[in-house]
Amino acid sequence: MRKFLLPFLIVSVAIAILVRLLYLQVIDDSYIKKSENNALKIVYEYPERGYIYDRNGKLLIANQPSYDIMVIPQEVKEIDTIALCQMLDVTKEDFIKKLDKARVYSPRLPSVFLPQLNKAEYAAFQEKIRHFNGFYIQKRSLRDYQVHSGANIFGYIRQVNEQNVKGSSYYRSGDLIGIQGVEQEYETVLRGTKGVKYIQRDRFNREIGSFKNGHYDTIAVKGEDITLTLDVDLQEYGELLMQNKRGGIVAIEPKTGEILALVTAPSYDPSLLVGRDRSKNYTALFNDSISKPLFNRVLSGEYSPGSTFKILTGLIGLQEEVINEQTAFVCNHGFFYGRGAFMKCHDSGSISLNRAIASSCNTYFANVYKRIIEKYSKPRYGIDAWSSHLKSFGLGEFLGYDLPDGRKGHIPSSNYYDRWYPNGGWRSTTTISNAIGQGEVVMTPMQLANMMATIANRGYFYTPHIIKKIEKHEIDPKFTTKNITTIDPQYFTPVINGLFDVYNFGSGRSVQLDGIEVCGKTGTVENFIKVGTKRVQLADHSVFVAFAPKDDPKIAIAVFIENGAWGARWAAPITSLMIEKYLRKEITRTDLEKRMLEGSLESEYAKVITLQQQAKLPQQAKLPQ
Repeated sequence: MRKFLLPFLIVSVAIAILVRLLYLQVIDDSYIKKSENNALKIVYEYPERGYIYDRNGKLLIANQPSYDIMVIPQEVKEIDTIALCQMLDVTKEDFIKKLDKARVYSPRLPSVFLPQLNKAEYAAFQEKIRHFNGFYIQKRSLRDYQVHSGANIFGYIRQVNEQNVKGSSYYRSGDLIGIQGVEQEYETVLRGTKGVKYIQRDRFNREIGSFKNGHYDTIAVKGEDITLTLDVDLQEYGELLMQNKRGGIVAIEPKTGEILALVTAPSYDPSLLVGRDRSKNYTALFNDSISKPLFNRVLSGEYSPGSTFKILTGLIGLQEEVINEQTAFVCNHGFFYGRGAFMKCHDSGSISLNRAIASSCNTYFANVYKRIIEKYSKPRYGIDAWSSHLKSFGLGEFLGYDLPDGRKGHIPSSNYYDRWYPNGGWRSTTTISNAIGQGEVVMTPMQLANMMATIANRGYFYTPHIIKKIEKHEIDPKFTTKNITTIDPQYFTPVINGLFDVYNFGSGRSVQLDGIEVCGKTGTVENFIKVGTKRVQLADHSVFVAFAPKDDPKIAIAVFIENGAWGARWAAPITSLMIEKYLRKEITRTDLEKRMLEGSLESEYAKVITLQQQAKLPQQAKLPQ
């Protein structure tokens, strides 16, 4: 047995070595991909990003060629620095700074030296590139916007930062990545797959051909095209109507949860964030602390919902069976809810549910809210029951839409009031302002629109989303799953009838559309800011929510206008125009259109600036009142 042991060990070791060599040379190619390997030069071919279309097949975003000058620091030898600087219009100091930055990243790996040359600059450099060792041109593609709207939806692309490179094996210095909006949300779909070529070099660092005859080379694969739910004609019209105003518009298709328009104002032309001036333009937009064009008011703006919230108060009252359709309360221009505590109202007489919605009676909904809370043995149980109903509408939580921005608003619970009143003592009248949307309830315009889509569907909604189709993928199933509220479908009928009467007889009658049955609700939201140590009241916000047609809803919409006074002043006309634009593709209420297009709220916004300036001045030097 012993005489076979030594030969056996020798054969075993030989086999192990051969297997390892086979694995390294044939199966495992990771060693060739190590960028520190001096014998190989890795060249990437960058794919085109996927195109983006609107719901009607209109091209929104395509691509345009761009050329980056790349540098490999350790290969920069014996070049005419002055000639290179003159050709690229950079100073010698900039040249040194850029080269040092590239060397810090890696002396052997390529870095972007000068990004996004135009065709003329590319042609001039390409002609003389052989004189500048260590420099080469990398072709990429930048976005080419076919429209001037939707910047807040699309997002933009920029070069990756150090965090992006460290966080993903895909990205390298100089690569482009989607930031914000659809570009960020669907980055992995849109970016495609880079192609790679391995070029072998001799000991003098000269290129001598493809490594292993290109066996390991791959070709670039274009990113997938996507189709958005957006109706770009409606989006452009909404942005036009919102000129010289601040706020937002959200339109949703109730049957699907598809976002038809998402307007935040002020906004900007998406093409500003393309090309060599991208950084400069972004800085200007970012530093605009007055109009805040980069702030998405629709998704991240949190506001009191005002009288639009009365719809939910009524629905919860019906579900909790503290009222029915015939229940009436007497209004005498207001509601006393405590000693010296009076909630004003413009209505009077015996008010039932339908009239209360149509006329927006504060007294009615304050009574309903009081009954909801006091139905339970303790106020905390009543608040939690009320809060639970509201959360079933997606309020107080992130809705889950496919855009990266957003805030979740606020729906108070008993724990919230326990923190504010640690010794107890809070009750229905303590929180009565919640009844009319002026208490601790906070909503985003997106949540307001989704609320109306839910009411249009009589008790359910689909998670709002901007994606309609991806070329080779299915969309997330959560966007086709019903979210059912805690309100029984039967209770939506009387509320919808009341919303219909808002347009026929109530606060929305001045913006009626012939032949279109619209259900809507006005809202007027008190607006305060803190100036120094004082709380100053400004012009109210104007709000309107609606859906149409009444019996076959195709659009649900919320319009929020900052400092726009009452709901019917600005928000209601814009709502009617957006509904008619979508359903008819033309405008018959040209009187409303003229007033909205020519109207401006810049004077109201200027008042805020003046107040802030006054607060910053010394007492003796304050501006005259």
